[in-house]
Amino acid sequence: MMSSVATVFKVYVESGKEQEVSDSIRKTLNPKAVQTDEVAFGIKVLKVMFVHEDSEGSTALEDGLRKIGGVTEVEVEDESLL
Repeated sequence: MMSSVATVFKVYVESGKEQEVSDSIRKTLNPKAVQTDEVAFGIKVLKVMFVHEDSEGSTALEDGLRKIGGVTEVEVEDESLL
């Protein structure tokens, strides 16, 4: 039996494009959740959570996030078995 994994990515975006990028992520990658956090002095980051099978890994999701226009950086913030 395969295990499910929750992966949370921190997605940095060009200033002012948070909503546009968030909408694009929702349409193209079907995440479980997307939330906007302010990290400092008006700099905002999107936290994007996916639930996927352990065997799939998170590399394809990370690559998909990087391909979205307006995304400047992507990093895995948390990954845990469900």
